[in-house]
Amino acid sequence: MGRETVSTDRAPRAIGTYSQAVRAGGLVFLSGQIALDPETMELVEGGAEAQVRRVFENLRAVCEAAGGSLADVVKLTVYLTDLDDFGTVNRVMGEYFSEPYPARAAVGVAALPRGACVEIEAVMAPAGG
Repeated sequence: MGRETVSTDRAPRAIGTYSQAVRAGGLVFLSGQIALDPETMELVEGGAEAQVRRVFENLRAVCEAAGGSLADVVKLTVYLTDLDDFGTVNRVMGEYFSEPYPARAAVGVAALPRGACVEIEAVMAPAGG
């Protein structure tokens, strides 16, 4: 099974030794996104809601660079430094996704890179593989 990396300037560049996404076996594995503005590489201001929106915009950009869309996402893993923000994730996610929703897990963590309050990774199964 071959692997192909996916990247776009419309999402933050990798801040470590990883790819924005990797296509393998008909699936695209999107690395976790935090709420970095891709132009400034700074964390967006405005609290949890602003961060969640930026994360979904970043994920959308990587999905599109891989030839798909958020509608092709089959699995999300959400990492939160405060599980009280879970309701915000649900509400904002409802603006970006429609049924059938992707499978999802939410995990409380002690800290995230750059002081972010949310990080989300995804698995996409684009039409046509």
